[in-house]
Amino acid sequence: MLAKALQPWLIDTGSLTARLKARYTDFSVRPVLLKNAKALQDESALLGLKVNQHALIREVLLMGNNQPVVFAHSVLPHASLRGAWRGLGKLGNKPLGAALFANPKVIRTLLDYKKLPRHHPISIRVAEHLSNKPKTLWARRSVFQLDCAKILVTEVYLEQLLK
Repeated sequence: MLAKALQPWLIDTGSLTARLKARYTDFSVRPVLLKNAKALQDESALLGLKVNQHALIREVLLMGNNQPVVFAHSVLPHASLRGAWRGLGKLGNKPLGAALFANPKVIRTLLDYKKLPRHHPISIRVAEHLSNKPKTLWARRSVFQLDCAKILVTEVYLEQLLK
């Protein structure tokens, strides 16, 4: 049931930020993590990072009418934070999606979406920020590329989005 209800959100190739701004009169971004750390193994593989290579990890809650509706986890390799993307590591409470979709030269890979197991590191991170622990989490991810720079964005859809 939850997967079917979320399907329009999971498969939409447009800007999630724009869609959330259109849906909620009060949309905001609440940063919860910004640190240099190792990406998950599958994330490193997608970005071409070495196993122990650090990247900037950014996690935010996308808020609709003061309720968390999406948890976003982004991996920004340091080599990608140059040129047109040099300011992406300092967004604070500004949405990453708005910056990515503002540049028509940015290419996005196909969306990869799945149900996250409870023991998945991102599921654990989501649960740390919610008072009501979700039973099921669905997420999608894609890589954004500009020239040789790549950024991985994972968006976890929270049940509050459907209310």
